[in-house]
Amino acid sequence: MKLAAYPKAFEQQIAGDRSLSLFRWIEMARSLDADGLELYDGFLESFDSAYLDSVGDALERAGFAMPMMCCSPNFTVPDADGRARAVERHTEVMRVTRRLGGPGSVCRVLSGQRYPDVDLSQGVERVAGCIQALLPVAEELDIVLGLENHYKDGFWEYPEFAQKMDVFLELLSAIPDHPHFGVQYDPSNAIVAGDDPLDLLRAVAPRVVSMHASDRWLADGATLEELRQSDGTIGYSPNLRHGVTGKGMNDYPAIMQILAGNGYRGWISIEDGVNGLDEMQESLIFLRNLCDIHFGDSA
Repeated sequence: MKLAAYPKAFEQQIAGDRSLSLFRWIEMARSLDADGLELYDGFLESFDSAYLDSVGDALERAGFAMPMMCCSPNFTVPDADGRARAVERHTEVMRVTRRLGGPGSVCRVLSGQRYPDVDLSQGVERVAGCIQALLPVAEELDIVLGLENHYKDGFWEYPEFAQKMDVFLELLSAIPDHPHFGVQYDPSNAIVAGDDPLDLLRAVAPRVVSMHASDRWLADGATLEELRQSDGTIGYSPNLRHGVTGKGMNDYPAIMQILAGNGYRGWISIEDGVNGLDEMQESLIFLRNLCDIHFGDSA
């Protein structure tokens, strides 16, 4: 089992104000016990070939693979031309994923924003249509699309259309099994949505192709019920804390047991570092030990 790291703590600095370069993050990550670095397409300053080669070279020099590219396509826009542009953009990101990650790498795919005027049937139809249009490209490139149970891209106005478990499963059922498509599972996002992470995992385990590993816990005196809004969504309240994997609300031994029982051998990417790289390293150590127990190895 191989572990990757994603710089949750530095997302805005790398993709937003550019105060931290991607190359500097790659160098910083050398101190971590990780096999790969997950990227976000927003980290990339260009899709120019020379620039992408420089990113690939930096990863190789640091000893990292690039197992997954996070991307946030918005397939729920009412305008058909807008959805076509989203498919075109995601196709480009998929080609970048193949270039940096090689065969079998995962390119994340989302549903899109939960616009107030898009109902369930409309949203499912639009998103499923867009994803199915991308499957031939994934097959051609020999990469995998991973649909994540997501909360909200940091640069979006509205939360994820398929944030809630029932909507996510309905969308998933609308997309036939395909060797180049599956689920990018994030247990913490299930908590944020007000769902049980283990219930979701049991429902999707045979189709999981990649996983984010982070953890959440509540500030003293806070309850999930107080944080939930009327639609069941929990925002990123300051009372919902982020920290070392294995010390929060997720039952990682149970998660690993379910994954192992379904023959999972994909990457696990740690989303951590909000409180410093020391906590990210602690999370990686925890996950390596857990992989030894449930998968028999951590390499």
